[in-house]
Amino acid sequence: MYLMYVDESGDPGMKDSPSRYFILTGLVVHELNQQACLEQLIDFRRRMRDAFGLKLRQEIHAYDFVSRHPGELSTIKKNDRLTIIRFLARELSSMRDLNIINVVVDKSVRPESYDPFEHAWTVLIQRFENTISYRNFSGARNADDRGLIVADKGEDLKLTKLLRKMRRYNPIPNRSAVGSGYRNLVISKIIEDPIFRDSRDSYFIQACDLAAFLMKQFIEPNTYMRKKSAHRYCLQLEPILCKAASRDDPYGVVRL
Repeated sequence: MYLMYVDESGDPGMKDSPSRYFILTGLVVHELNQQACLEQLIDFRRRMRDAFGLKLRQEIHAYDFVSRHPGELSTIKKNDRLTIIRFLARELSSMRDLNIINVVVDKSVRPESYDPFEHAWTVLIQRFENTISYRNFSGARNADDRGLIVADKGEDLKLTKLLRKMRRYNPIPNRSAVGSGYRNLVISKIIEDPIFRDSRDSYFIQACDLAAFLMKQFIEPNTYMRKKSAHRYCLQLEPILCKAASRDDPYGVVRL
């Protein structure tokens, strides 16, 4: 079974939003590799504790790491916090049993009635389902795998309703070669309702937060990240990007 940990970056709102882009990122790991990957993340956190004083219980929330007001992280120098971000990206890239799916919504080209949250989640769920079906995830696998979604707390009810609906009704437009209309390709590989975790309690969701943040900084960097050339840290994750998610993008990013 594949576990997909999910987090977002940017604002899903359409009106008076401070962000042009909404990013939804899925970090996928197979059950057979999950424990080994977790042990590697724990070992990484111990090294960051010894080198920079980052406690194991302190959350790696990437936005706070580069903020002018980092709260309890203020005991760590800002340059060191940026170094931790770079080191975590490098650590994740070495874990070749991980797979990252990125969905990017450009809200500037969408009408005000558009729902970035629903559209991004629909596409991410479809890509997760299809990649399992076509056996395109790297790393370990079973003969007949399924998937489970583990998401950061937020729009719990809305996401649960969406996934339940997609198990009954999931219209996919036909390609022009087979005519107009659509096919109802319901979700069948993803089991149960999504599980919701507080990011403070999950190193995997924190890693996913980092990946989503770095993708957003790659396409819409803030002043500090651009000044430090840190908007290119996203490229360190290329070895674990799921390029099968989109053949139209060199990094497999699904763009809406």
